[in-house]
Amino acid sequence: MSEDSYFKFSNRVLLVPMIAVLLIWTVFWVEIRFQINLNQYGIYPRTLKGLRGVFFSPFLHGSIEHLYNNTIPIAILTVSLVYFYRSVSFKVLLWGVLFSGLLTWVIGRPSYHIGASGLIYVLASFIFFKGIFTKYYRLVALSLMVVFIYGGLLWFIFPLKEDISWEGHLAGFITGLLLAVFVKAKLPSVKKYAWELENYNEEEDEFLKHFDEQGNFIESKNDDSESQERTYKIKYHFRKDKTNDQGN
Repeated sequence: MSEDSYFKFSNRVLLVPMIAVLLIWTVFWVEIRFQINLNQYGIYPRTLKGLRGVFFSPFLHGSIEHLYNNTIPIAILTVSLVYFYRSVSFKVLLWGVLFSGLLTWVIGRPSYHIGASGLIYVLASFIFFKGIFTKYYRLVALSLMVVFIYGGLLWFIFPLKEDISWEGHLAGFITGLLLAVFVKAKLPSVKKYAWELENYNEEEDEFLKHFDEQGNFIESKNDDSESQERTYKIKYHFRKDKTNDQGN
């Protein structure tokens, strides 16, 4: 697959993030509009009832601040995932929600864990590690951008604050790393020049034949023979001087 076809923009790049953002805001609006609290549908670790939160918790948020803090990262990271890893984007999203939720259910404190932050850590971790593993220059650059913008998220996989689900963050980080290792993504074929090929022979390179061992430019024998074979025909055109003709 060529670079042009691999990095081709499609409506999916914007549609998927828009749907994700619309869903989490719609759920929060429903809670406010009808004065209900859906936190009980979050992940409650090591209980059978709490397993339903594996799928529901990413859409639930405790406050407008919590929702706002998750909206921009989920939009930016989802755009990056769908654009740069189009072939595996849905797989990463689905498995990311599932595995990070299950891991949170296993290691979490006995409390309701809600929010899309677990998925955010999945995406940030996957995009960073996958780009490093591929060693493809554009994806490595994307990894560095993720570190530059969201590198501070790493601190929140540790128990720094009691009201933050660091277990969900840690579960998302680990899940993203595992997905980066085991999910195989198609990469674009990088254009190679003649000197980058394995069967490249310097002695047969027409361009290098114009240089000697010291790197000085020389003309090839063919150029010398062609210059010797060239003939030039000169024509002279004489014009009478009208002034002299009139004086005579």
